[in-house]
Amino acid sequence: MTVPPLRVRNLNDRPLNPEGDYVLYWMTAYRRLGWNFSLDRALEHCRRLKKPLLVLEPLRCGYRYACDRFHGFVLAGMADNLKRSKRRRWLRYYPYVEPSAGDGQGLLAALAQKACVVVGDDFPAFFLPGMLAAAARQVPVRLEVVDSNGLLPMRAADKVYNRAVDLRRFLQRSLPDHLAALPAADPLRGVRLPAFPGLPREVLSRWSACDPALLEGKALEQLPIDHTIRVVPGIRGGSVAGSRRLREFLDGHLSGYGDSRNHPDQEGSSRLSPYLHFGHVATHQILDEVVAREGWTPGRLSPTAKGQKEGWWGMSPGAESFLDQVVTWRELGFNMAWQRPDAREYSSLPEWARKTLAEHGADPRPHCYQLEEFESAQTHDPVWNAAQTQLRQEGRIHNYLRMLWGKKILEWSPTPQAAIHVMLELNDKYALDGRDPNSTSGIFWCLGRYDRAWGPERPIFGKIRYMSSDSTVRKLRLKDYLARFTPAASCS
Repeated sequence: MTVPPLRVRNLNDRPLNPEGDYVLYWMTAYRRLGWNFSLDRALEHCRRLKKPLLVLEPLRCGYRYACDRFHGFVLAGMADNLKRSKRRRWLRYYPYVEPSAGDGQGLLAALAQKACVVVGDDFPAFFLPGMLAAAARQVPVRLEVVDSNGLLPMRAADKVYNRAVDLRRFLQRSLPDHLAALPAADPLRGVRLPAFPGLPREVLSRWSACDPALLEGKALEQLPIDHTIRVVPGIRGGSVAGSRRLREFLDGHLSGYGDSRNHPDQEGSSRLSPYLHFGHVATHQILDEVVAREGWTPGRLSPTAKGQKEGWWGMSPGAESFLDQVVTWRELGFNMAWQRPDAREYSSLPEWARKTLAEHGADPRPHCYQLEEFESAQTHDPVWNAAQTQLRQEGRIHNYLRMLWGKKILEWSPTPQAAIHVMLELNDKYALDGRDPNSTSGIFWCLGRYDRAWGPERPIFGKIRYMSSDSTVRKLRLKDYLARFTPAASCS
């Protein structure tokens, strides 16, 4: 199976070099050696040119929010990739971790000097688009980037969908044509290519491969990153842990997913978003596992579906509800991220939301907190404080409570723009799935994105959907959650 052309883009006009020593796959977003269209594309070049493969997986230390939590998660994935790549003479996996900011500069260009072609990951968020654009100017051969973000190629939808139901209708019409083109689950199996010739000595002397201790989560204190945001105990990154988490969820929670995922004391959420964000688990892999358990075939797709949440797949209610989150809602974020440069700015909100927020901009705020007070969970609201404490400790907030968390930040900030700044800062700094289009979608939903106008009109919110902590306590099972995450120093 070849990679669909719709998923491949050339970033420069430089030619492929058939006399190069190897094909170079620059792994920056899909940090896995399976279920990965970028890797499949690189191997296509290898087979056609009869060249070995070099996989460069770098980890910078100078990016914003670099900390033990994020580094540790990525490094665990590097350890998995190193183990999986061994004993293949045609493949060299090269993990590189910057010892200090800027040390990795020039590495990609140096490796590209002897490459036939460079293949990269087409991820539309955080600093990656700017990094790809800069690389396109520096690489002396063709630089292709490949979209392996979701079931639907990003460029299959050439407009921004502003409601989930509208994208869902499009998916129900278009997705069947894309489900037959899957990335390979194990693309390394059975490959026969020439042996890798070895890396140039001048490259290894300047950019040595990652210290094995780092790959085991040790020696993080040697790196110039934020050590106050620690690795989350019991949560390991990587494709092995991600696949295990997927199986645990499917075994224990898929059947009751539609109800249990909303109750913090009855943890039924998948907790897969960090693995999706860091590219350790793929959406295609998730679908494959669900399909196997459901005994599903494409013949069960409903030909009469018109955007409804359940019934199109022809699966059990739990599976339908889960796939609506993994596919519809996740791909909504990518749909906007690649088409709107302002996807993380106030200007990207729908016109009706900006209008109603502006009309209530001067409304008195009963409480108003600064970023530092939000960050340290020093508000008057114990439910909100518990959610923020979970974010700091575990790198996540329970799905339902994350919506409340954002709504209250809007209510307690001087302006909607200030609220967006606080939400993005806290989420990107602490959340394992922060800095992601899907995570951004959740934040902006709190201010009206992908939603509609609601009544009655309220102070501060206007026609934005309102949520309160009192109704949340009445609606959800929260006793154990509050006991676990209520900070001792919270305000009364």
